[in-house]
Amino acid sequence: MVDSSDRQPSMLQALTPVLVLIVLLFFSVKLFGSDSSYGANQIALILSAAIAILIGLRNGQTWKELESGIVDGISLAMGAMLILLMVGALIGTWILSGTVPTMIYYGLQLLSPSFFYVASCLICAVVAVSIGSSWTTAGTVGVGLIGIASGLNLDPAITAGAIISGAYFGDKMSPLSDTTNLAPAVTGTDLFTHIRHMAWTTAPSLLIALIIFTVIGLNQDVSSSELGLESTLKLLDENFNISLWSLIPLLLVFVMAVKKVPAVATILVGALVGGIFAVILQGSVIDTFVNNAELSKPLMYLSGVWTALFAGFSIATGNEVFDNLLSRGGMSSMLNTVWLIICAMSFGAAMEKTGLLHKLVYSIIGMAKSTGSLIGSVLLTCIGMNVIAADQYIAIVLPGRMYRAEFKRRGLDAKNLSRTLEDAGTITSPLIPWNTCGAFMAATLGVATGAYWIYCFFNLLNPIVSFIYGLLNFKIAKIEQANA
Repeated sequence: MVDSSDRQPSMLQALTPVLVLIVLLFFSVKLFGSDSSYGANQIALILSAAIAILIGLRNGQTWKELESGIVDGISLAMGAMLILLMVGALIGTWILSGTVPTMIYYGLQLLSPSFFYVASCLICAVVAVSIGSSWTTAGTVGVGLIGIASGLNLDPAITAGAIISGAYFGDKMSPLSDTTNLAPAVTGTDLFTHIRHMAWTTAPSLLIALIIFTVIGLNQDVSSSELGLESTLKLLDENFNISLWSLIPLLLVFVMAVKKVPAVATILVGALVGGIFAVILQGSVIDTFVNNAELSKPLMYLSGVWTALFAGFSIATGNEVFDNLLSRGGMSSMLNTVWLIICAMSFGAAMEKTGLLHKLVYSIIGMAKSTGSLIGSVLLTCIGMNVIAADQYIAIVLPGRMYRAEFKRRGLDAKNLSRTLEDAGTITSPLIPWNTCGAFMAATLGVATGAYWIYCFFNLLNPIVSFIYGLLNFKIAKIEQANA
């Protein structure tokens, strides 16, 4: 926020960095296509941040205070970046330990190709409600489902959309979720009142999404699934020791998540336990992976697990699809995503510190006259925060603070605001490639945000349903009604 002694930014100044970002991202995608997130988008974000900084300097702010604001902004995402690194390590050791191959092996035999997408959505919804984390759900069950989809020759982008739809439904409706606790805390309402009120917009959105996934599954050609199924099962059986014991690291992570152990600690323990089970169950796999006859067995096992933690696992069977599926993971695989998050948070922090963000948001509030337009304004603000500030927590906290007094002034109960914050702030975050959530999902599932977002039906529908409720004044509680 700009100091009162500084010149207040104009609307043109507020719009300039955003327009520059839009233009640069357009050319980024046009020139580099699906590879744009490997550096081009980062440059677009940094250059746009530089424009915001120049405007701040012109309005009387100093470089020191702007730099401090950007550093503070980046620090907000440190937790997310640490989780990303831990998930990379977890994927590496869970493939080496046979945890992911075992999930794929049994999943291939249990899940029907025709109902795979809808089943994936439901599985992730149940898991996420249980543990309260879309990220943990995607990083564990989601990775396995992506592998199953590959084995069944199904579309990975649709699969990722189903995983994210289910994971974000569960995250949104779970009392264990941080965002589900954050939204009512910001607006001043009760947690379970918030969850009950959210059900009115969330349940119909999921139901429609499940119908769409069912229709897609029933209308796809599954003739190639049988061949892919047999081939993948054979390769898994030949290259890994498939055992239910391999699923113990997965169960441990779920238990720790339910017990509300911090995410970084939970995932790190899961990764290390995966390494231990690799030594116990996959000795021959480690031998082939390390391929160094000069090392003793203990050193070879240590080298294999260590490598899986930082560089991931790799395998060469001659089957390109199978090899690409299981050659992944490691902390190093997440470094490009960390780079993207740093650049995105720099842009968001520059916009906020210079007051440009507040100028945009308060201009939107001024245009909201009816209840429907007010709800729509909150939705658009949350989506805008996910685009500009690149973080779902900011997309909940900042609009929550700004709209709270306006909802009270209009006699609208705070639970309307908390629901709307989640209907857009939480839900649309994985649809933005440079948002912490979008970057995480793309890196974890191995599917570009630009490929999967159109299939995140729940995430796309929820803000629309919320807006329709606002327009119709349906299930919009008044303060008098809430106190009655």
